[in-house]
Amino acid sequence: MRAFAELLDRLSLTGSRNAKLVLLRDYLRATPDPDRGWALAALTGDLRFDAAKPAMIRRAVEARVDPVLFGWSYDYVGDLAETVALIWPADPAYRPNREPELGEVVEALRTAKRGEVQGLIEGWLDALQPKGRWALLKLVTGALRVGLSARLAKTATALIRPASVAEPPDPAGHEGDRALAPVDVSEIEEVWHAVDPPYADLFAWLEGRGERPSPDAPGRFRPVMLAVAIDEAVDFAKLDPADYAAEWKWDGIRVQAVREAGVVRMYSRTGDEIAATFPDVIAALAFEGAIDGELVVLREGQIAPFGDLQQRLNRKTVDAKAMAAYPAAIVAYDALALDGEDLRALPLRDRRARLEAMVETHGNERLQLSPLVDYADWAALGRLRADPPVGAAAEGLMLKRWDSAYVAGRPKGPWFKWKRDPHTVDCVMMYAQRGHGKRSSFYSDFTFGVWTPEGPLTPVGKAYFGFTDEELKQLDKFVRDHTIDRFGPVRSVRAERDFGLVLEIAFEGLNRSPRHKSGVAMRFPRISRIRWDKPAREAATLAEVMDLLDAIESGGGRIANA
Repeated sequence: MRAFAELLDRLSLTGSRNAKLVLLRDYLRATPDPDRGWALAALTGDLRFDAAKPAMIRRAVEARVDPVLFGWSYDYVGDLAETVALIWPADPAYRPNREPELGEVVEALRTAKRGEVQGLIEGWLDALQPKGRWALLKLVTGALRVGLSARLAKTATALIRPASVAEPPDPAGHEGDRALAPVDVSEIEEVWHAVDPPYADLFAWLEGRGERPSPDAPGRFRPVMLAVAIDEAVDFAKLDPADYAAEWKWDGIRVQAVREAGVVRMYSRTGDEIAATFPDVIAALAFEGAIDGELVVLREGQIAPFGDLQQRLNRKTVDAKAMAAYPAAIVAYDALALDGEDLRALPLRDRRARLEAMVETHGNERLQLSPLVDYADWAALGRLRADPPVGAAAEGLMLKRWDSAYVAGRPKGPWFKWKRDPHTVDCVMMYAQRGHGKRSSFYSDFTFGVWTPEGPLTPVGKAYFGFTDEELKQLDKFVRDHTIDRFGPVRSVRAERDFGLVLEIAFEGLNRSPRHKSGVAMRFPRISRIRWDKPAREAATLAEVMDLLDAIESGGGRIANA
């Protein structure tokens, strides 16, 4: 665990992308199997321990430390793993011969019964030093938070091949006589779903000791192509409207639907399999191939707000009543493979023609074609973006070069996203809580509300980003100076009509939510401006928020009229 703990510690303290790549590359080169494979699985989110829960860890530490002292410490530190790592009183009678290795920990947790897990964790905490305890708890809870995305981890993995490695002997017995070519991260992503942790065959290929894992399994996930946000002040001057197709950016979730050799699957953009939650969609897919599109709730050709789709997301099972109330569908906008042919190297114009023909043959109420948007120039497209006929169901526009191939990652130039300007509402800060990791010493998570007819504020959302480091210090000072009560780790901040801090909150959409006292839930709220200049009494009212919700819902989103 010592090397893994050192890796996590250095990654968490390193801000540079390139430095993180070097740290992980060097770790993967120096660490033997299977430890490096389990570390990679943890960093990419492919390693989970369902039996190890944070509540279990809290019970373990409260059995050895005064619960009140632990609560105060957790409140101050703000991170469970860091708090337990520092406060854990090791059993003085326990004398381990050595610290456990990462592979030992993973194998033990994977085979342990639920009742055995807490004892295992306690024994390891006794055997480890504080940094190792911290890494252990980050591992078992899955909350690594070291500033490394799954794609960046795969990019570092692609870098481990030494430049001097020769090709392995071919089946005829001839020795390799030239250096292996560098590996691009897209090659790693192409085979990622064909390999399992701890990735021994993947590392063998990268190090020249084995063949490349086959990416040709039916029903596999293809790495997705992503768009970059357009810079209106710079990019439009360089781009020719005739070179780009425009589509609506539908307000759903990105999915990849695959039906090959009898294997039918649906993946999220990160490669998570979600077919079990949408059996109605899966049953309606009749094509042979793989398509890229947006999963939405669709009623009589009308795309519903994202809040309706949320009623189906993140469920292990779904009943007939939910499927009838929230009928899901795929709005397809790209074809990755059809009838056994990989189409990704073809230009978008050709892929689009193949997709249109496929949907015309196999389309139904669960599979629709995303229509193109006609426009003469960027000014005309801008007017459509500002006032789209599809209303709330579109987040904005996508621009895609007609000659672009479908390549993994986020290349600059082929695809752009041009999102609509967010909604904004002036709210009043009500509560604050410390953040995690680098923000554990700052109050950085803020609950805000709007005025009700009865007088007091009612919460409408929570935000923890959108401000600069300097603004974070100012917000933290305001919370400390104006705290009026505490509820565990949460501070209640003075918020009255004659005194309070107004925050301009930007968000992508509003949904009705009976679970919330206000009756609404914001989508992707963030603090866009701190209104030091605005009196608290002039913040928004709940009635104004509900009027905005009514206006958003009245837009609709009909595919046929797009």
